[in-house]
Amino acid sequence: MPVGWFTAVAIYIVCWWVVLFAVLPLGMEQKDLERPTDGSQWGAPADPKLKQKFLTTTWVSGIVWAGIMVILATGLIPLPEIG
Repeated sequence: MPVGWFTAVAIYIVCWWVVLFAVLPLGMEQKDLERPTDGSQWGAPADPKLKQKFLTTTWVSGIVWAGIMVILATGLIPLPEIG
């Protein structure tokens, strides 16, 4: 493998965060335009479904990470030699 385990984990973490920000707005619905009485903000979602979004983010980022690792392993995008 052209990258070490630390670099592979770092790539997965970056993929996870990028995918999270892509997944967060999915499925959001506009709340009523009534004044909130429970201390929440106007734009806060009624049911954000964060657990489902974190699980979706984890498996999607795993697929993206695997694709990146395959691209690096096959040499389609060569890495420069350092050192």
